Amino acid sequence: MITSREQLLQLYDPPAERALLKQQWELDRHCLRFIALSPFLVMSTGGAGGALLDASPRGGKPGFVKAPDANTLLIPDAGGNNRLDSLSNLLDDPRLGLLFLVPGFDETLRVNGTAQLRDEAHYTALFASDHFRPKLVIEVHVQEAYLHCAKALMRSRLWSEEARVARNVMPTLNQIIHAQMGLTAQPESQESMVARYGAMIAAEQIKKN
Repeated sequence: MITSREQLLQLYDPPAERALLKQQWELDRHCLRFIALSPFLVMSTGGAGGALLDASPRGGKPGFVKAPDANTLLIPDAGGNNRLDSLSNLLDDPRLGLLFLVPGFDETLRVNGTAQLRDEAHYTALFASDHFRPKLVIEVHVQEAYLHCAKALMRSRLWSEEARVARNVMPTLNQIIHAQMGLTAQPESQESMVARYGAMIAAEQIKKN
């Protein structure tokens, strides 16, 4: 078992100089372009008092995250399940990590920093033209940013058509939840769930207009 940093370092070669020097302290033009192309990110947060860490998906049209300057990102909070795990965590511990993906790109972009939850009208209004007006915006103060190499996504063949898995190899989400909770009612079908979510997303766009 590895219990010390010294043991860990003995297992691996030192990082290449480029791997260390590629880290940016703000968003350069390449990072900004990557974010403008990205329709999806994963947000990692941690709560207070040793609470478990949380990783939450966030998505929208490419460029749904805005970058008003090289040190700031604005992420609209779209409707979800209202557990508010990430948002509650940020109130306790403002640190967060973001992983941006672009369909077809094997590279990813990692951004670390701190965040504030902004519900002022001049923040939420920034998104009224391209999405429904969010209840709040996550304002990220960027402290680190760097592009991550392609090897992980190349190994996974994430974007490969041959790597796609048919949805019917597992039960639907509602079937799984019913089994986990011991519910006896008939679960919603996959087709019905997709249609319902689609209607909810369409309604968001109607509210925008």
